[in-house]
Amino acid sequence: MKLTAQLVTAAVLWLPAAPMMAQDGAFSGLTSSLENIYRVSKARTFSISPENLTGEKGKGAMAAQGSASAAASELGQGWKVNPYIVIQPGTTFTLADIQGQGSIQHIWMTPTGNWRFSILRMYWDGEETPSVEVPVGDFFAMGWGKYTHINSQAICVNPGSAFNSYWPMPFRKRARITLENIDERPMTIYYQIDGTYAAAPADAAYFHAQFRRTNPLPFKQVYTIVDGIRGRGHYVGTYMAWGVNNNGWWGEGEIKFYMDGDQQFPTIAGTGTEDYFCGSYNFENKEKQQYETFTTAYSGLAQVIKPDGLYQSQQRFGLYRWHITDPIRFESDLRVTIQALGWKYNRKYLPLQDDIASVAVWYQMEPHNPFPKLPAKDDLAVH
Repeated sequence: MKLTAQLVTAAVLWLPAAPMMAQDGAFSGLTSSLENIYRVSKARTFSISPENLTGEKGKGAMAAQGSASAAASELGQGWKVNPYIVIQPGTTFTLADIQGQGSIQHIWMTPTGNWRFSILRMYWDGEETPSVEVPVGDFFAMGWGKYTHINSQAICVNPGSAFNSYWPMPFRKRARITLENIDERPMTIYYQIDGTYAAAPADAAYFHAQFRRTNPLPFKQVYTIVDGIRGRGHYVGTYMAWGVNNNGWWGEGEIKFYMDGDQQFPTIAGTGTEDYFCGSYNFENKEKQQYETFTTAYSGLAQVIKPDGLYQSQQRFGLYRWHITDPIRFESDLRVTIQALGWKYNRKYLPLQDDIASVAVWYQMEPHNPFPKLPAKDDLAVH
């Protein structure tokens, strides 16, 4: 099994349909927990970073020249010579190109610059269109370009801006991950991609993730989180960067899951935005009369960005909901929408025209439908 790294021009995101565990435990890395951590396995670990771009055995920290050559000049080879890479404007760098069969278990990175202008893409088993295509900030639940701490089972964001993904990402022939810099400035990134080589079970589905943004949402239209999913799998997560353009409460809208042939009416209809994200009653701390942020294993209102009294005039929110213990399973198709709904002065519902971006995360068996075209740079930008 061979790994290669190179400069390319491409991008994508999705997830598997059921827990994956070979009888001999060789694929146990996908479902490791304290309950089975003591079990030995035939899986072989790999780790890819700027200090070992191919992830090959015994090939780490070999660079004699690299991004930190000046700092390491007195110590030489083996002393942190190439700990990061710089991606130039308008170029795409291949973070990992893994040949063989296995699973990515953990991704850590510290991207600099404008997080909306760095596009993360993932391709499984030689596919031409990505299964993951998401701005790097939104993939790690940082859609507004500002750091906040997140402590969840799937995504952790730690000081000072350490992005971590624990979504398992199985593959059977090849896994390729790229990062495109569409900004006008170079961006620096430290990163590490960890996983195992092991045989994937027949029911192992592939990880997918898709970004969308509408700004503003047209009056009386619903926001589409994802549409056009075809195949068998399960939906496992939603991240939303929600910018409010009205006064008052903004989260009365219902989320709806249309699956397996649903037309006018969905199979699942939620009772309100904050309810879907596992909060209640406006996320309000009644004593303080303020939004109260929270970050838990499966859901959170991780970010509340308040107006500053000058140019930062709108309230902005970052929310996540991971369906890890309650995946939403579908056999043939899936569409997910959410309403933007507030209140009028007369206590009637008010359809809102907000700035909404989202990441939908799911696992499905391939092939997948190609994604809609990513918004243009100006439409991605956070203003």
